[in-house]
Amino acid sequence: MDKNNVQQITFGGGCFWCVESCFNMLKGVESAISGYSGGHKDNPTYEEVCTGETGHAEVVQITYDSSIISYEQLMDVFFFLHDPTQLNRQGNDIGTQYRSVIYYKDQMEKAKAEEAIQKSKESGRWNGEYVTELTQFEKFWPAEQYHQGYYNENPTQPYCSAVVGPKIQKFKKYFGELGMLETDSQ
Repeated sequence: MDKNNVQQITFGGGCFWCVESCFNMLKGVESAISGYSGGHKDNPTYEEVCTGETGHAEVVQITYDSSIISYEQLMDVFFFLHDPTQLNRQGNDIGTQYRSVIYYKDQMEKAKAEEAIQKSKESGRWNGEYVTELTQFEKFWPAEQYHQGYYNENPTQPYCSAVVGPKIQKFKKYFGELGMLETDSQ
């Protein structure tokens, strides 16, 4: 990875297990790390975030090579993986920690995020009003180690087999056909 092209983006689109596992399959993504952002508690734990009282969202911080995959392509994946019209929830996962949110670092990144939201709206993929928050990035707290690569380590866990697995299969089919996955054998 060319260090001159390394960028980071942080966003939340529901349970981080779903989001992280898919982004780690993309060409040009060096890492997708599950964590927490947007709240008022330093070093939050999963249990604390689940209460909804920390203000944090479950997020994924993605480090990528912008010469291989663009911000816009990452946004396309983001809006594919979650429903941006569901306020503080994704499916049966309910609470502010599951909100749709994009954390931007500067005004240029904010403008790109606004363009991505508009592009997604115009695609007609999701019906309803978009509730995706645009929030100034402040701090990212990595989740506990057992959350990293959770699906890969626990594919038969009930939530993984019922929710994460089907989402990954749909993702692989669509983005594999676009040639965006790391290998064709995944």
